[in-house]
Amino acid sequence: MTKHQAHAASFFRSTILIAFATAASIACTACSSFYSEGAQAGAGIGGALVASRVTNNAAVATGIGLGAVALAKAGVQYSERTVHAYTQTSIADVAGPLKEGAIAPWSVKHSFPIEDDAHGRVTVSRKISTGALECKEIVFSVDQDATKDAAASSAFYVASVCRDGKAWKWASAEPSTERWGSLQ
Repeated sequence: MTKHQAHAASFFRSTILIAFATAASIACTACSSFYSEGAQAGAGIGGALVASRVTNNAAVATGIGLGAVALAKAGVQYSERTVHAYTQTSIADVAGPLKEGAIAPWSVKHSFPIEDDAHGRVTVSRKISTGALECKEIVFSVDQDATKDAAASSAFYVASVCRDGKAWKWASAEPSTERWGSLQ
């Protein structure tokens, strides 16, 4: 096998591996960890492939690899923030019009399955302010349906929503970090 054929075979194997990892991570519902690790591994493989084409210098190759992994990690974090913002907006849309004490269901269906679709209930516990700055404190649940292995359960969280024109927006950071971590 010539050097050119060996590089072509290596490129083909790397491309197949990246495609497989990407497809598997997209197909895996609620596999946020797998998605993150798969993206970083794919970036590492892709970075190594690029580095092998560009240089024989180990320091430059390391820099290319680290850059590719950092870029992949930033992309994963961006997609997670987007999913969390969509969920938060869905909850705020339901909670905003509610009167204090009223309870309503909320749900989200994600088009990109890095997290499970979610549902629960939301209630307004109190108005925080009215007038030009209208805000409410809400309590929402994230409900897990019963399965053959586990009973139904609910987790409860407190957050704030505020009116922004005709829309209601998520307005809190810390109360939801238990649910979404620091990537809100």
